Amino acid sequence: MTVTNGERLLRIAVPNKGSLAQSASDILREAGYRQRSDSKELALIDAENGVEFFYLRPRDIALYVGEGTLDIGITGRDLLLDSGATAREVVQLGFGRSRFFFAGPAGEFDDVSQLEGKRIATSYVGVVERYLAEQGITATVTRLDGAVETSIKLGVADVIADVVETGSTLRAAGLATFGEVVLESEGVLIARDGTPDPAGFDVFLRRLQGVLVARSYVMMDYDIRSQDVDRAVALTPGIEGPTVSPLHREGWVAVRAMVPSRGSQRLMDELYDIGARGILLTEINACRL
Repeated sequence: MTVTNGERLLRIAVPNKGSLAQSASDILREAGYRQRSDSKELALIDAENGVEFFYLRPRDIALYVGEGTLDIGITGRDLLLDSGATAREVVQLGFGRSRFFFAGPAGEFDDVSQLEGKRIATSYVGVVERYLAEQGITATVTRLDGAVETSIKLGVADVIADVVETGSTLRAAGLATFGEVVLESEGVLIARDGTPDPAGFDVFLRRLQGVLVARSYVMMDYDIRSQDVDRAVALTPGIEGPTVSPLHREGWVAVRAMVPSRGSQRLMDELYDIGARGILLTEINACRL
C-alpha cells in the first residue's frame, strides 16, 4: 500500500482528545500505522501505508466524512447519530462503550410515556429527537453542553438524557434513570453513505479487523494422547480447524488452535481434565483471516 508519485492518500479522521482518541490511536498503532507523538499535531502523513490522519473534535468527524471532505473516520456511534451526517457505520471497534438513559427526580418517572410534553435537556439532541420520534412522543429538547444534571434543579428541564456509567453522579443530584436504554454506543469506523469505498479502504478495514480478531482470540497449544484428539478438538475447533502434529513421543500429538480469549482459562481446565498436558496460551498481535 506504499504510495508512489501521483497516488492519492486515504484521508482518515481520528478523535483528537478524550478516551476515544487514545483508544483509536492504540488500535491504529496495532494495525501498523504511524500515530502522532505530540497531541498538538493536527495532521500526520503515513506515506508508507498510503494514509493521512486528521485529528479532529470527535463531534465533528461524522460531518467531515458525511460531506466527503475526508474519506473515513473513527468516532462514537452516539456522535454519528447525533450529527445527522450522511455517513454510515462500517464496523464496531469494541472500545468507548456507553449507555444512554433518561433520568428525572427520583420517584417521579418510571416510563418513557411520561415524557410527553416534558422539557428534556441533553448534550445529544439528535439522538434524543430520533428516539422520541420512533416512540411517537412529543417533547421539547434543549441542547446543553457539559453536565446536564443541574438543569432540572435550575428549572431549565423536567428530565435529562445522558450517558450513564455507575449512576453515582445522578444519585448525588437526586436523580434516577427510568425506561429502557436510549442508545448503546461505542467507537465505530464510519464512511460516507451512498458512495463507493475509497481506494485503499479495503486494506485499512482488513487491518483493523485483524486487530479486533487478535484482541478477541489467543493461540492455544497443548499435547494430548492420539486417542483423545477428537474430544480435545471438539473443545478447540479453531477458525479453519486446528493444526495437529505428531510428537516424538509415541501415541501423542501436538495441537494448536485459535480460541476465544474470554473463557480460555476454563477451557484449559477442561482440556487438562481429558488428559491434555503442556497447555500454553499466547497472545496474538495481529492476524488476517
